[in-house]
Amino acid sequence: MGKIEKKHIKIKFSLPKLNYFLSPLSSSSMMPILLVFLLLSFFSSPSSAVPSAASFLPKDNFLIDCGAENPPTLPDGRQFKSDPQANSFLKATDDYKVSVNDVDVPLPIYLNARIFIQEAKYSFHLVQSGFHWVRLHFYPIKNSVFDLQKATFSVNTDTFVLLHSFNVNNTDKAILKEYLINVTDPQFTLSFIPLKNSAAFINAIEVVSAPDNLMFDNGAGLFPVAEVTGLTAYAFQPVYRLNNGGPLITSSNDTLGRTWESDEAYLTNKNLAKFVSVATNVIKFPQDTPTISPLTAPQTIYASATEMGDAGVNLPNFNVSWKFDVDTSFSYLVRLHFCDIVSKGLNQLYFNVYINGKVAIPNLDLSAITGALATPYYKDIVVNATLMTQGLSVQVGPANADGGNANAMMNGIEVLKISNTVNSLDGEFGVDGRRVGGSNRGTVAAVGFAMMFGAFVGLGAMVIKWHKRPQDWQKRNSFSSWLLPLHAGDTSFMSSKNSMGKSNIFSSSMGLGRIFSFHEIQEATKNFDAKNIIGVGGFGNVYLGVIDEGTQVAVKRGNPQSEQGINEFQTEIQMLSKLRHRHLVSMIGYCDENEEMILVYEYMPNGHLRDHLYGKNMPALSWKQRLEICIGSARGLHYLHTGTAQGIIHRDVKTTNILLDENFTAKVSDFGLSKDAPMGQGHVSTAVKGSFGYLDPEYFRRQQLTEKSDVYSFGVVLLEALCARPAINPQLPREQVNLADWAMQWKRKGLIDKIIDPLLVGSINPESMKKFAEAAEKCLADHGVDRPSMGDVLWNLEYALQLQEAFTQGKAEDENENKASAAAAAVAVPTSPAPASATTIPEDTPTTPSPAAPQQEANNNNNGAAEARGIDDHSGTAMFAQFSNLNGR
Repeated sequence: MGKIEKKHIKIKFSLPKLNYFLSPLSSSSMMPILLVFLLLSFFSSPSSAVPSAASFLPKDNFLIDCGAENPPTLPDGRQFKSDPQANSFLKATDDYKVSVNDVDVPLPIYLNARIFIQEAKYSFHLVQSGFHWVRLHFYPIKNSVFDLQKATFSVNTDTFVLLHSFNVNNTDKAILKEYLINVTDPQFTLSFIPLKNSAAFINAIEVVSAPDNLMFDNGAGLFPVAEVTGLTAYAFQPVYRLNNGGPLITSSNDTLGRTWESDEAYLTNKNLAKFVSVATNVIKFPQDTPTISPLTAPQTIYASATEMGDAGVNLPNFNVSWKFDVDTSFSYLVRLHFCDIVSKGLNQLYFNVYINGKVAIPNLDLSAITGALATPYYKDIVVNATLMTQGLSVQVGPANADGGNANAMMNGIEVLKISNTVNSLDGEFGVDGRRVGGSNRGTVAAVGFAMMFGAFVGLGAMVIKWHKRPQDWQKRNSFSSWLLPLHAGDTSFMSSKNSMGKSNIFSSSMGLGRIFSFHEIQEATKNFDAKNIIGVGGFGNVYLGVIDEGTQVAVKRGNPQSEQGINEFQTEIQMLSKLRHRHLVSMIGYCDENEEMILVYEYMPNGHLRDHLYGKNMPALSWKQRLEICIGSARGLHYLHTGTAQGIIHRDVKTTNILLDENFTAKVSDFGLSKDAPMGQGHVSTAVKGSFGYLDPEYFRRQQLTEKSDVYSFGVVLLEALCARPAINPQLPREQVNLADWAMQWKRKGLIDKIIDPLLVGSINPESMKKFAEAAEKCLADHGVDRPSMGDVLWNLEYALQLQEAFTQGKAEDENENKASAAAAAVAVPTSPAPASATTIPEDTPTTPSPAAPQQEANNNNNGAAEARGIDDHSGTAMFAQFSNLNGR
């Protein structure tokens, strides 16, 4: 297990040395001090005592000293069974036992061993399902049976390969192989399978229950940024476990029998780091978070840390880095432990965490997550094997190097190998003979036939495509623009290479969309012609592009100077790749060549909602259109919140992120700030991000993001649709600057109709407006628990639309009745000429206007327009024209 295998001490059954802390004291003076220390620890106050959660009694606890005649007791107090006591667990044809007395080994369990020339099995009946520690101890004892230095063998469970063709590589050191396996069957078996003409051996075995809250089914993917689920189906092998900034921790100091190394040996530059520590009684585990306790990691881990060694400088431009030697053909789970023991107050420490050069945790604010100092927190990051070509590195650095408190720290690092696709933790073969990237012999023929048939079909399709190729295909740099289909629905494809010549790490089955070459993007946007810019946001410019012989797309090009950058680029890809809904903007693909961050979306010809409400000289939307747009947006958000297993929080709902297609169908866009909804808790603790005027005040105060934060922002959108003015206008009187506050004042007075868009006056049903305003008011409740869900908001909006449609239909019927009555009256008029002054002209009677009529009609229209403009100025529609370019964060 990393460097753990290289640490050995002589067996001494005495009190451990405390030279690390008390080196100046003589051994004769240490005993009284030790007694005082133990008494103080026993009588210490509850606040300084280790919480009761630190104790753990495993339901399954099989400890076997293989080959031993007498049961040994380890220095940490654990008692192993002797070989005769454990004989019922073993099924073997061999009975070779070897032992040695005077050797340099770390524990007495390495003094004995069992040797198997034929396959042997240890079987255990478990009383509890779930994760179990499996620890295998090896030491090549010199003996007359077989040279264990040359022994080569495999160790399997019924499901997983733990060791494949393993040997000790001529070492004379003790070796510990540790695993964490989710056992779901009551019978658990370990098979020792020697290679032909070789042998297998084992010194000691541990099969012990792990706590329920130690491992979970989900983790955070590194790239693309995505939640990784289904982790409990895999087996894990801890290969590194570091106590950053602290000393070696042995099984004597860890309730779960784990060993933690000092991180000093893994620092790439020790001069850039320094070690800090506090007393363990300072560490306070959160009482209301069962997912973390002293069983997750001992208090000692969180009481020490490695921080930036030069954190006091004004412009720190380095990261603290750790480098690990790993098997690059496997994926890894990296568990990072944090506890802010360096800050003097809350909200002073903000830093980024990187794994293999990619952002794993951006802008980490431990105060926002834990709500207190010296409170432990950890994060699980899954690193795909495709990102392991250069090994594994972990870095921390300040999120804002310009700040005076720029610093970064780490308390502990665990690196666990994840079993591969054939359930192996060593090598590329599974228990059933399957091979990574291959199959077992029973399916080879079928797969071969299928591949051959598919090849013929694919070749035929290419021939057809070739005959239909565009005339200018020779001028193009990529086949993808004419040979491959456009990403649509749930199908997608990935180009096989990029400009760097490296194979892409994504498979088409991941649904991440089409990968465009930078050349294709340049061609589509006419080399990013400024005339093609259709929008500007915090991420960068949005261009109108044309691909695939006339298909219009929106191309969002990341600005290198943007504060949003790679994190939101990855988040947008990850979110849109797993979302499909009529009211969500679809991503066609992306480009990440030449350090470019480019996203390609379906083109929305009618732009965003804000432009149709105010600030642009566009035809006014009818009340029915506004209702339908709001309903479509609510459907999209409702799908975000409920359409996936975990749910997604948009975090930046506003009118510029509601786009309209050619039929004015609303589609929610821009998922760069989106967050997965929390599992098993009510909120996500995160730094506040979003747009002023739309921010949930509760989220702003508490930095706790919930789905109801989106509901609040949507309430502001509803008011914009009703009143046709910006969410924030600093040029207005103070009480009118914030739309939400101002509109709710009028709503509480029962006078909301006084501030609606003047262009709606006379065409809006009062009951429909009332129901719409009530929905907005509920969305804007001060506390999230008082706000409705997006499903409830959607229901109210649909009801408002029904009221409006009924009103419009009734009005049309009334007009038809009036016309019918007028026509009947016209028939009843005498045919003899009547005096001109008494002549009545029905509304539908054609007349010949006098020459002055057009001018008079124009004047009337102008007066009406002037009156409308006057009211419009009062409500802010024209006054806010200067805000027409507010297209992004």
